[in-house]
Amino acid sequence: MFVNTSQRTFAPEIMDDLRMEGEELRTTLDQIAQVNQLLGGNSITLQGVSMLMENVPPGKEVTIADVGCGNGDMLRKLARIGRRKNWRLKLIGIDANGYTANYAAVLSAQYPEITYYCMDILGGKFRELQYDIVLCTLTLHHFEDRQIMKLMSLFRRNAAIGIVVNDLQRSAMAYRLFQLFSRLTGMGRMAKEDGLVSILRGFKKKEIQELSRKLNFNQYTLRWKWAFRYQWIITNV
Repeated sequence: MFVNTSQRTFAPEIMDDLRMEGEELRTTLDQIAQVNQLLGGNSITLQGVSMLMENVPPGKEVTIADVGCGNGDMLRKLARIGRRKNWRLKLIGIDANGYTANYAAVLSAQYPEITYYCMDILGGKFRELQYDIVLCTLTLHHFEDRQIMKLMSLFRRNAAIGIVVNDLQRSAMAYRLFQLFSRLTGMGRMAKEDGLVSILRGFKKKEIQELSRKLNFNQYTLRWKWAFRYQWIITNV
């Protein structure tokens, strides 16, 4: 069957239901985290943080917000790196699903530097949140282009140091390989179905470049990364 990737799809994902809770959601969140670990997705975001941290004076406390934090796996990895490198980090996990935010908090009980909030990043409360670095890992594709413009403008305004976006390349090859990967690994229904929709919601390089132009981002880097990801780092300093 032909896979049309000419335009971003806005078909809904199962996890878009913010009232969802329970075992299937927990399992899916854990599977997404495992896939990111296995395919190197986490390292894309962590590399971006390390690049931005090069501009931070030693000993300065840095607040990092992770929007769409899922089960908090990224923040726990970042906390461990911060401890190893003697970074002073205040980590904030944000998810619009209250069950997800609570689950992440349970898994992060041994990390007092992490705090989780249930918050709509399109809402007024998030607009007032201040941070030094904002992370957006596999989150941006959930929004329409108009919303992305609004969010990226907000991130730029409130992130004192910079923004790290890690999101999917929209391509037929990525779609087909994920179909194969999900079968071979026995991935659950929600992770499998949402993963395929996520790819079709992803981005072409020229689309991110056009967003950067419209947003007047001058200090940014955009790199393709395995597995079919884009690393988009915007520096605000």
